[in-house]
Amino acid sequence: MNRIWNSVVGKLWVTILLLVSFVLFVFTVLMLEFLQNYHMQQAEISLRQTAATVASIVDDNETAESTSELLKDILPKGTNALIAISHVEVSFAMQEGVNKKEIQDTILANKSFHEVFQSDEPITKEMMMPSSTDQEKMESYVVLGFPLNVENAVHGAVFIYQSPDALHKTSKETTKIVFLAAFIAFVLTTFFAFFLSSRITSPLRKMRELAFEIAKGNFEAKMPTTQNDEIGQLAVAFNQMGRQLKHNLEVINQENEQLSNILTSMTDAVITFNRDRTILLSNPPAERLMQKWFVNKGSQSAKPIPPELYHMLDHVLMFEDKLEEEIEMDGNYYTFTISPLYSGEMIRGAVAVIRDMTEQHRLEKLRSDFIANVSHELRTPIAMLQGYSEALMDDFIQDQEERNEITKIIYDESKRMGRLVTDLLDLARMESGHMTLYKDELPINSTFERITQKFAQVAKEKHVRLTFDSEFNDDAIINIDEDRIEQVLTNLVDNALRHTDEGAVTVKIEQEPTFAKISVQDTGHGIPQDDLPYVFERFYKADKARTRSKGGTGLGLAIARNIVKAHSGTIMVDSVLKEGTTFTFYLPFD
Repeated sequence: MNRIWNSVVGKLWVTILLLVSFVLFVFTVLMLEFLQNYHMQQAEISLRQTAATVASIVDDNETAESTSELLKDILPKGTNALIAISHVEVSFAMQEGVNKKEIQDTILANKSFHEVFQSDEPITKEMMMPSSTDQEKMESYVVLGFPLNVENAVHGAVFIYQSPDALHKTSKETTKIVFLAAFIAFVLTTFFAFFLSSRITSPLRKMRELAFEIAKGNFEAKMPTTQNDEIGQLAVAFNQMGRQLKHNLEVINQENEQLSNILTSMTDAVITFNRDRTILLSNPPAERLMQKWFVNKGSQSAKPIPPELYHMLDHVLMFEDKLEEEIEMDGNYYTFTISPLYSGEMIRGAVAVIRDMTEQHRLEKLRSDFIANVSHELRTPIAMLQGYSEALMDDFIQDQEERNEITKIIYDESKRMGRLVTDLLDLARMESGHMTLYKDELPINSTFERITQKFAQVAKEKHVRLTFDSEFNDDAIINIDEDRIEQVLTNLVDNALRHTDEGAVTVKIEQEPTFAKISVQDTGHGIPQDDLPYVFERFYKADKARTRSKGGTGLGLAIARNIVKAHSGTIMVDSVLKEGTTFTFYLPFD
């Protein structure tokens, strides 16, 4: 039943059926009422005619026997007659069935018929009387009282009453005909309702199936347009809608793809928030940034966004105002630009553009430190050059030996300034990416041993044992820029010798699957653990005074790191204070 009611065919069928049933019900009630009144009128007319005939027969016949014979032929079946002289005396009766005496008494006892004995107008009345077929039952009869022999002043009346079976039979036949017509109308209505509904709903069902196909993404589905009525026009509109949906979806997909490509290619992090502060969209830099925040927070916070960003987001959503802030979080610097998003006149969320300014801050600090360090490194030699030069110009120094010593100091400081400028130029060229490598295939053992042996005399003078050890065969080769790698190894061995007093310096080459591992190990003073992360930075010196006194510029390790990096290698340091330091760098074979 629910399935029928939930379909258009069932609804149309039930609606038409209820409408027809209501019309038939009203028609049947009115028709039965009309037929009942019509039959009553016809019965009354028939009774009048019969009563007039009976009265004429009674007037023309003097004996009851002759009257009885005539009445048998005149009275219709189911019609009874009484001839009464007064309302208490019956002179003749033609009755059928049981309860004859009760029927006579009921008719004569009715006060409405008392006047018929004294008037010339017949009286018709419908009344309840005992049944002529059942002694225990009462039935409705139509009774007509007709006066007799009024002209001769003989007071009497003829009472004609008819059994209700005739009326009931006519009503039943009429009712049967009406119900038969109603049944035929019901069947025809059902047939035409289903026929009409099918003609309407068949294309609707096809449209429903096509709608499901379109919902699945099949925009090529078409609705046949064979009809020219409203349903055919609806099919045309449906096909146009499918084509328009396909076009609009393609445009939306293109815009989404374009937006996705833009967001993906952006270096800044972009996060879109709903009004309830949930994340709606984020690009890959934002994903990495949120992952970084989450890792830094650890188990302290289940939210991927820092509280500072939530506070700014609340401000934007509440005051509907653009906000730009730069905030330092966990040693990192970020620039936040948050703008509200609108849907019509109502704010629906916000978009945040986050730029990581940590590297810019670091570079700015390096620039400031670079200027300060260069100024610091140049200030001492310039001051010494100026002071000793003025002493020579003023002939303040008279002793030739002292004059030669001052001249040597001026020369050494000028050479130190030259080395500093040369190292700065080399480092600037490397960091700008303008360094050119001239690689060649060289034997590993002989190349690194030659560089190491350059410092044999210096090591002997300082009473330091300098050794070279290699795991490679003599025919092993490596593809490197010999001059640049010699600069790296020279810097490392020189540093090791300068910071080692009567110990040992070892240059060792080990074989890795794809790399050559070169380590320079000494037993010197060592480097404090706090200084290890910064030893490869420009001008960083654990002991500036001692390094300066030993001729260092603070740029050698920074240059070495850039040269190794240019060779696609890595360099690292490990040290224990007062036990020694080990510098290790890796060079690929290719």
